[in-house]
Amino acid sequence: MDAVRRKLEFIDKQLAWQKDFHKQIVSTAPLLFAGVGLIAGIVVQSTLDLPVLLWWVLLGVCMVAAVVFFILQSRKEAFVPCAIGYTALVCFACLGGIRLASYHRAKSDDIRHLVGDERRLATIRGVILTEPYVDKQRWEFAGFRRTDPGSSFYLRLKEVEAVDGWTKASGTVRVQVAEPVLDLKTGDSLQMYCWLDRFAGASNPGQFDTAKYLARKNVLVGASVKSRDGIEVLESSGLGIFTKVKRKLRESATRALVGELSVAEQSRGLLEALLLGYRGNIDSETYRAFRKTGLLHFISLSGLHVGILMGTVWWLCKAAGLLKRARAIICIIAIGVFLMVVPLRSPTLRAAVIGFVFCLSFFFRRYSNPLNTLSLAAITLLLIRPTGLFEAGWQLSFASVLGILVFNERVANFLHEITGDWFWNIPLEDVSVLRRLAKRFGKAVVALFSVGFTAWLGGAGILLYHFYTITPLASVWTVLVFPFVWAILVLGFLKIILFFLLPTLSAVLGVMVRGLSQWLIWAVKSIADLGVSQILVGCVPLVLVIFYYVFFVFAAFVYFRRPAIRKATCTVMILAMVVFLGVTKWERTCRDSLELTCLDVGHGQAILAKLPGGENILFDAGSLYKGDIGRRIVTSFLDYSGINEIDTIVISHGDLDHINGVPEIIEHCKVNSVYANDAFLSQTEQEGNAKFLKESLKNKGLEIRSLGKDLNLSSSARIRILWPSKEVCANSQFDDNDKSVVSLIEFAGAGVLLSSDIENVAQRELLRLVPKLGPEVVFVPHHGSVSTLEADFLDELGADVLIYSCSRRQYERQQIYKCRDTVKAFYTPKDGAVTVCIDSDGTIRTNVFVKQK
Repeated sequence: MDAVRRKLEFIDKQLAWQKDFHKQIVSTAPLLFAGVGLIAGIVVQSTLDLPVLLWWVLLGVCMVAAVVFFILQSRKEAFVPCAIGYTALVCFACLGGIRLASYHRAKSDDIRHLVGDERRLATIRGVILTEPYVDKQRWEFAGFRRTDPGSSFYLRLKEVEAVDGWTKASGTVRVQVAEPVLDLKTGDSLQMYCWLDRFAGASNPGQFDTAKYLARKNVLVGASVKSRDGIEVLESSGLGIFTKVKRKLRESATRALVGELSVAEQSRGLLEALLLGYRGNIDSETYRAFRKTGLLHFISLSGLHVGILMGTVWWLCKAAGLLKRARAIICIIAIGVFLMVVPLRSPTLRAAVIGFVFCLSFFFRRYSNPLNTLSLAAITLLLIRPTGLFEAGWQLSFASVLGILVFNERVANFLHEITGDWFWNIPLEDVSVLRRLAKRFGKAVVALFSVGFTAWLGGAGILLYHFYTITPLASVWTVLVFPFVWAILVLGFLKIILFFLLPTLSAVLGVMVRGLSQWLIWAVKSIADLGVSQILVGCVPLVLVIFYYVFFVFAAFVYFRRPAIRKATCTVMILAMVVFLGVTKWERTCRDSLELTCLDVGHGQAILAKLPGGENILFDAGSLYKGDIGRRIVTSFLDYSGINEIDTIVISHGDLDHINGVPEIIEHCKVNSVYANDAFLSQTEQEGNAKFLKESLKNKGLEIRSLGKDLNLSSSARIRILWPSKEVCANSQFDDNDKSVVSLIEFAGAGVLLSSDIENVAQRELLRLVPKLGPEVVFVPHHGSVSTLEADFLDELGADVLIYSCSRRQYERQQIYKCRDTVKAFYTPKDGAVTVCIDSDGTIRTNVFVKQK
């Protein structure tokens, strides 16, 4: 096909769509109406929680209308195709509302009805649904925890012990055991003595909401077991045939792919992710590099992986001389086996449905319309689990493919036009081999770039909303690393297949795959190190994302007789979004107020101060009982706030609940300096927390500096170090807590006191040394502990706002100091993250993340 013919066909398609848009959709992709309707119904029901009866009545009305329209169609009325499409849309909207309501409907004996806001002790019986998962604790201070790695699994409930004996119960609970349980397996019947409690929602901005995530799976109650001794195996039932086959296939595929590689090798984790979908063994540095470059989709099983698997199997069958129908049957079997080996996530299931439809089309001798097939995949997955619609993975999967289907041909044509169709025209009379190869290579690059760019275009709004970033160069990096990915997938699938037939050849392929994976890791890390791949914006309002997809639909399907009007409208819409994002980023960087956020980390402390002018200071980052708070809480908040650089981290003292999240923060974003007082620095020469942190930071290229009386800042805010002096740091009569750093932040005539963990002695000395301190806001010392707080310390300070960073257990047992009623008091276990903002005129505003009912 020459360039002129390609352009004419593209113009014909556009004219056909412009002439009768609805007729084209109904004739080529009728399931699109059904898919859109189903999504709309689920969204409406999730938002408004309408009675199911209302949906049934509306569905009945629509079905009657559909019958009428069908009769009219038999008479060949002109308006019927459009009417039939929209009638189907409304019908499936009703079906979506009904399906979501039925999905969330619980039985009368469901465990969620037995557990309220307060946790309760109970003895329960049930059957294990999933293999126990042991937390691998891949954060640097994990070895300093007082507890062993925990285990978790899902349990289908059968009975609960009540006052009058055992009573039937239903539902699914997520069981958390405070130690590894390696002897339990799927299908075992258990009895356990545990705490039952509802899951708490996210208590910090940007934090992953486990409660909401599990609620989408109809899991609303968790069971906590102190040790394996609290679990009794009633019956160790054998695994079913299907489960046995799945486990055997998974183990065989893993052994065939990476059996000769050690667990510690980087390439092993990458290969398991690329070909088998298991991302748990990828090291954190490699994972961050893929995320920063926008190439994370390569290690998330999707249509690319299923397509290359089908292509590999199809080629092998063709080489064996099989006809197309036979190849299609084998490809269907291959996809089925693949689904039994890999984790069943939305992108994989979507790709599998599309693959099945493609193969079945050979039996019906019909061309499968891609948009219609995508709609079928969406309908299938949403009918199985309608709440999947609200998950980022589901949204990204379908939005990216939709972007490819809608815009790929247009982008490819545009690229060929601006290159003068040089890559497209490959005349036979061109005898230069190099010239022909260059054209073929350029044509492939254009095709690959257009696919990558349109996939990014489809998912950009969702990426920004869920992950707060824009990766505009992702399509460029896709072109660069795709040859490695393609070669690894093809050779890797061949290695797995040939492992059972030709093990020697499989071993040779293993060497090649291993080398390619190491090159891929190096390439992605090198790209990430350039620092130009990612623009961190922070949280954006949902209305902006909706506006983006309105633009998406407008650009895809709306036409004008004068193309200049359409181009001008698109340009204005793009400029509006760019300006909004630019202003948002500028406001978060060039602020004129002081804002401090005390994050809810349980028994610990992490306070981020966003100073006027743009500097960011982090005071401590640690927790005693919550694991990996640096990655799970602090860095998530930094991304949410659009912060990718911390000017200074101030370490108050060496307790774990103040420092064990620091290494992960430094891995995640740029940190310019770390400060601590002389008491902490003297501890770095001995074995313990301080020395471990010092060595960890040294490996990351940072040195802990000595903290003076003031921090040298360019901000209009001033940070004074009030305590301890060098003499106190050297005095052995003061314990470690009393040598904690006490800071005073002054701005616009207001003061904020950060008291860290100072106890009675230091509190008395601080009042003696600075008698007229008078801060407006105080972060209460030592988590508000009654046993270490001087009775008149807070009264002497006379603050208007008190903030307690403490654990829920400490708060519920009332082991914290109760302030006078005239003072605003905030508690992180109750209020979540607490934010204090001081405007340039001295006005103090407070806000909490968890709004009380």
